[in-house]
Amino acid sequence: MPRQCDTPGVDANDAMVQDHAPIPNQTEGTTTQMNPSSGSPSGVHIPSHHRVVIEEFPGAAQTFGTGRTFIDQFNMDQYSAERITNLYYPFASKAEWELASFLLQSKMSMAAIDAFLSLELIRRIGLSFRTAKDLRSRAEMLPKGPQWKCRTLHTAHPTKYPVHLFYRDPIECLQSLLSNPIFKNHIQFTPLRVFQLAQEQMRVYSEWWTGDAAWTMQEQLPPGASLLGTILSSDKTNISAMTGGRVAHPLLISLANISMDLRMRASSHAFLLLALLPIPKFIHKNKKLCGMLENCLIHECLDTITQPLKKAAEIGMMMTDPLGYRHYCFTPLAAYIVDTPEAAMLAGVAGRTSPVTLASYTQFGDNFRHEPRMLANTVESLRKIELESRINPWDLELYTKEAMKYRLNGVHWPFFHDWPMSEPSVFLTPEPLHHWHKFLWDHDVKWCCNVLGDAEIDFRFSILHPHTGFRHFTEGISKLKQVTGREHRDVQHYLVPVIAGAVPKHLLIAIRALMDFRYLAQARIIDDRVCIMIQTSLKEFHDHKAAILAAGARRGKGSKIIDNWYIPKLEFLQSVVPSIRSNGSPIQWSADVTERTHISEIKDPTRASNNQRYEEQICRYLDRAEKCQQFNLATSMLEGAIPQSTTCPTPNDDDNESDSETEFGDDCATTNIAKKFQIPDLGVALLKYFQQTLPHNQRQIANDPLQVPFDRLEVWINFRIQSRAYHTPHEVLPPQTINASPPSSSWPVGRCDAVLINNDPTIQWPYSGIKGHSVAQIRIIMHPILKPGFRSHPSLDKFLAYVQHFDIVPQTTRAFPGTRTSRGRFPEPSTGLYVLKRAKHANKVAKGSVICLDTVRAHIELTPWFGDKANPHLTKQTSAGYSSEFWLDKYFDKELFYALSLSSSCN
Repeated sequence: MPRQCDTPGVDANDAMVQDHAPIPNQTEGTTTQMNPSSGSPSGVHIPSHHRVVIEEFPGAAQTFGTGRTFIDQFNMDQYSAERITNLYYPFASKAEWELASFLLQSKMSMAAIDAFLSLELIRRIGLSFRTAKDLRSRAEMLPKGPQWKCRTLHTAHPTKYPVHLFYRDPIECLQSLLSNPIFKNHIQFTPLRVFQLAQEQMRVYSEWWTGDAAWTMQEQLPPGASLLGTILSSDKTNISAMTGGRVAHPLLISLANISMDLRMRASSHAFLLLALLPIPKFIHKNKKLCGMLENCLIHECLDTITQPLKKAAEIGMMMTDPLGYRHYCFTPLAAYIVDTPEAAMLAGVAGRTSPVTLASYTQFGDNFRHEPRMLANTVESLRKIELESRINPWDLELYTKEAMKYRLNGVHWPFFHDWPMSEPSVFLTPEPLHHWHKFLWDHDVKWCCNVLGDAEIDFRFSILHPHTGFRHFTEGISKLKQVTGREHRDVQHYLVPVIAGAVPKHLLIAIRALMDFRYLAQARIIDDRVCIMIQTSLKEFHDHKAAILAAGARRGKGSKIIDNWYIPKLEFLQSVVPSIRSNGSPIQWSADVTERTHISEIKDPTRASNNQRYEEQICRYLDRAEKCQQFNLATSMLEGAIPQSTTCPTPNDDDNESDSETEFGDDCATTNIAKKFQIPDLGVALLKYFQQTLPHNQRQIANDPLQVPFDRLEVWINFRIQSRAYHTPHEVLPPQTINASPPSSSWPVGRCDAVLINNDPTIQWPYSGIKGHSVAQIRIIMHPILKPGFRSHPSLDKFLAYVQHFDIVPQTTRAFPGTRTSRGRFPEPSTGLYVLKRAKHANKVAKGSVICLDTVRAHIELTPWFGDKANPHLTKQTSAGYSSEFWLDKYFDKELFYALSLSSSCN
């Protein structure tokens, strides 16, 4: 019987990395020739098919003797003498510390911990602490990290409650990150310029230190100085429904020098809580002025908190790296990760004004980037208000009215005005979660719903073929509530092929162009060619956006037609490519990681509190948690449990192991299997496969049933495939499950997923694109069972699959406007997707064949071509089997998109 188990995983790229010939020096300065087979220097990962030259900033990041390492700091604690005989002091043993650490970092209240410790079984253990209070007292004896401070703020206008600012020294926080041994192999101090050598030399951008901003900043520093790019992030977040709808305003800090792969993992704790910004309730009759007062207070708090960083950015200071070497460090503001409203507040601009350019709301739809907003622009406007108008900043109504003339929000001195090397148009980076994904939900999806109608688009999403591990929208998308960034991404996987054929052509092109923009800009490695593709996609949207208004797709409240483009996030898109050239790949500035950090740094501590004076309890909770984390790390290193040169965890190859036990019975016969899976030509296809694998002088054996060494099959109904990332081939992606279930009452035609298979072993996926590959649907996963007395044959020692093939429908295209058209295996121009139809013999029977499972390269989505109106008889169980034409959905997976879009643009 077919059964479900995880068959041996298929690695879609067994030989991703190849050596290349030495590259001649093409640029000035210190260059490094990159040998992909030995790994990339400085954590810069370039696809192995690229040849690169890396230019390092000359004379940067010199060391000046040695200082204290993480372990040195641990050994200088006031209780270090006690730890000579008991490493886990103030706890009696390692076992007691593990229990204490669990209790300290749990969400249990003190009463619950007391109840646990009073249990007879626990009392018999003989712990050195008997109560929760005693346990927390011992936790206070652990080595300390950055200390919390509290300052009471006196405001110019009265507030309902006293205003308190809880914060830490940002230099201490940066030093804590800088000296953390976990980051030892993942910190880069020297700015780089990376050049890819293909048909022509192109600049490559990835990490922050590969952009122009880091290089320009380094040029302003003394010789030998080290640049520490400071990252800040702030956003209001709901702390708990139990606190009466109260919110917190956390300020996080991190280092741009830490590689993005590690920094973007919430488990790495690369973002620390720097401060809890106050949320005051001002007492003023004018509610708008209360908002302006709150903005002024936020800038005042940020100015106070960041003073040490500003001083270090001006004169520098000595700091120690994970190896204990001392660096002369400067700390400019590299990036401030915020959503759109907070970006405007931080830039000091009024509503409906761009925080990164000088564009106003009437210019948000322009097809070009306006002049960037520089600090000098804001300072000049503020000085005009101060010197020419002579209005007191605390005369709120007059000052706000005058500031609006300059499109400012009334903050008389932005916090960054005296922070060297910090420009709002540079450090206010694109933020993918809000600027791109939420934009899609707020606008693209609404446009499509308005044109197709909620019922039609919901039905189309509901009948898409389900995939294991992927969200399926059983009830459609129009009625979704509490939609998060995860749902935004899930919807964009399918949106383009779902609406194709049912919306006007130019509207479809506009939606597709924006989708291309999002996917291209999310790449972790972006070169000049991709920058041009991003700009081209944005221009294509602007060239066709009139179709959206013409269709009445843009609507407001009450379905009122909107005939303008006053969308702030749309204007932000014009700054994406300039930001890539300045700060590297935008994906590293996504708020995904900071919003996950809010859970561990804000929401979890709040849930463990008594909902009274939550700010103070958050600080105490985090202080204990960080002490536990640091103590765990230090004791593990000293005990030798982990090496001091800790590296990032890598994917576990054991995920691909499978259970191969099975029961053999009469139903394993090939004829029975063919009948159960409704594949009449299964036996013929197996014999043909066996014949093709034999030497020419033995192929007649396959024509004699007695000489065929098998007549039964071992069958599976799914398997898992693991591929490597397109831009970072060192990274093994999570496994994906591919199903091949037989027909049943719930699945009339079976649950069978589509894959991309390799037809030419000399072609390397994913850099080949569609060339040398074809699309097929997996119908059976099997392994022949040898007859008694027959020897194993190499061709039968492999896992096999019976697949049914699809043909690519030829399309007419032209390379450039004005050139001659050509017809071939091209994507359909409006959608950018390949059109497929089932391959059939002359008698209309589907073409099938047996392949080796190791030729499968990717899991793909085939979306039915619904046309003007979807067939109402289709269901999610039958849409893949009963539809005749399909879209090869490249948006189903980012890695698939890069393989089909970037590779095809090179071929």
